[in-house]
Amino acid sequence: MIKAYILIVANPGETKTVFDSLQNVKGVTQAFQVMGPYDIVAEIEVEDLADIPPILSEHIRTINGVENTTSLVTFPE
Repeated sequence: MIKAYILIVANPGETKTVFDSLQNVKGVTQAFQVMGPYDIVAEIEVEDLADIPPILSEHIRTINGVENTTSLVTFPE
């Protein structure tokens, strides 16, 4: 299992909407609203590294209110 943490910057006033939308994204196992330079941290678990880009490009970055994302992929366990 491959894990990645997606650091999300939301447009002002849209953090809660983005957070709620993440709950319906396949592969997202957890999401947290945070303080600092990012607004949300989402955890993704997938079987293969190649599964991460489609989740990002088709399901997370397309959520209304997502301004920017940074991806942190963990080393295999």
